[in-house]
Amino acid sequence: MTVEASPEIAVPELLRHGRLVVLTGAGLSTDSGIPDYRGPGSPSRQPMTYQEFVSGPAARQRYWARSHLGWSRMRGAEPNAGHRALAALDPDLVITQNVDGLHEAAGSRRVVALHGRIADVICLSCGQRSSRAALATRMVSANPGYAARHAGVEIRPDGDVELDHTAGFVVPACESCGGALKPDVVFFGENVPASRVQQCYDAVDALTADDSLLVVGSSLTVMSGFRFVRRAARAGTPVVIVNRGPTRGDDLATIKLDAGCSEFLTALAEVR
Repeated sequence: MTVEASPEIAVPELLRHGRLVVLTGAGLSTDSGIPDYRGPGSPSRQPMTYQEFVSGPAARQRYWARSHLGWSRMRGAEPNAGHRALAALDPDLVITQNVDGLHEAAGSRRVVALHGRIADVICLSCGQRSSRAALATRMVSANPGYAARHAGVEIRPDGDVELDHTAGFVVPACESCGGALKPDVVFFGENVPASRVQQCYDAVDALTADDSLLVVGSSLTVMSGFRFVRRAARAGTPVVIVNRGPTRGDDLATIKLDAGCSEFLTALAEVR
């Protein structure tokens, strides 16, 4: 592995040609105002697990009270220069661990959102999917003045906020069956749907030694993304990792760059 760090972005020659699959993480969205879980300086956070979410109404009340406040801010996030540059690059596939939908908003055509999208909601009983925006409207009606009373709380990477006292928050039920609602995202403790994983494997497997898997803004701590790096490295496909700080995949990387995501992708789009 070659490690490079420079204030001037030097795009590796191997990325200037060949096919490209890109794996993105939370570090790409920090320039859009969405904080990162594991970037340098990020505070320790423990997101709610799936098992905790389904454990009962109290846990879901705690989740939705926090998430309601975070959503009101997260929904206003706009794609940054990195998202736009990646859309212009138009790789064979963008595999994202992010749930913010900013790749799609920037115009990327081929995207697999491994962990789902925070803008969608699913009923745990009947499986009906609905709009998070519509649910937010219902939550405002059911909890008048709630957002104003908690203005200034800190937003977290998964779209909720730092908030300890959530008792009294009213959580609307599914309008079709009265069941419990959950954001249509993969919680810790859940598995990424097999069809999504296979679509990503197929894209990575189609790469050759003349192509590249580019990782941008991910520490690769969780297996959902790290497995694609392992797959590419085993096949002899070059792996380039761009991230502030170390990652789980550094030993498998052909090149590791300590650089900003937006800056690097903008530079890459200029030379491809």
